[in-house]
Amino acid sequence: MLSRDDFVFTIGYDGPSAIVDGQAKKRYSSLSTKELAEKGLFRAAYSSAIWSKNPEELKTVVEVYNRISGSSISADAYTAGSSSLQRLFGVFPVEVYRAIIL
Repeated sequence: MLSRDDFVFTIGYDGPSAIVDGQAKKRYSSLSTKELAEKGLFRAAYSSAIWSKNPEELKTVVEVYNRISGSSISADAYTAGSSSLQRLFGVFPVEVYRAIIL
């Protein structure tokens, strides 16, 4: 499995390898899930919540997203891996073991 930072900043895949945004990783890897969401980096925040497998982090991402965007997504109605949240944030858990840093 990829490290947290590699998974959070993955921007795509090339076969069995994740393509990682090296600049974003360097700049934001020290931030927590909530801090990523507060900065408006919702895709990265959602990825971090999925990687942690902590439902509280997912709830935090949805709450911050609702507050900033004016949406009304129910955190209780979704779980990590939900197809609705996966489509919203464009993140799908994939088992890869190699990262290519750009």
